[in-house]
Amino acid sequence: MDHPSAQYIPILYKRYAKAWQKMRAQSEFVEKSWLDRFIDQLTPAGNVIDLGCGSGYPIAAYLLSYGFNIEGIDSSKPFIKSAKKAFPSASWQLEDMRSFPITTQYEGVIAWDSFFHLTRDEQKKMFARFSQLAKSGAPLMFTSGHENGEAIGDFNGHELYHSSLDPDEYRRLLIEHGFGLLSYKLEDPSCGYRSIWLAKKR
Repeated sequence: MDHPSAQYIPILYKRYAKAWQKMRAQSEFVEKSWLDRFIDQLTPAGNVIDLGCGSGYPIAAYLLSYGFNIEGIDSSKPFIKSAKKAFPSASWQLEDMRSFPITTQYEGVIAWDSFFHLTRDEQKKMFARFSQLAKSGAPLMFTSGHENGEAIGDFNGHELYHSSLDPDEYRRLLIEHGFGLLSYKLEDPSCGYRSIWLAKKR
């Protein structure tokens, strides 16, 4: 049975969007090296979907600076409102990554610090959606936990839910849904000890 805090993720990111954005803006941009690897796999000026985009900073902002076309998906209305104001050239949609209608495919798919807020069963189901979203040759990049289980953090005094599958399960799901693994780093010390996956759609 999933920890009850799993259901409150959308509520927390709506209620405390400003606090989260302030904290994120003050954080060091440690994601750059991994985003550069992602960019190396992208078609120039390609269309990228950012799942759980937040306010658009720093992930979408960096991709936009390289001329990519961004579509951001997030379930937090304050985040989407901020993203639209800061980056009007991109497309921002108030949607749930688990259920929004898929009508097109993209040259790149990214779910940075968002996918790991889903339950383990929801994460398994997302791989079919990743496959639907990605064109042949498109990179997929996401962050995960380091082992099978749930981890409950704290944000503004509230429980912040995370979960992860076993790394071997992620590998199996990538293969099953048509992705080849390009790179995996367990708890990368240069990127805030995130566990990071970069794959490519066959």
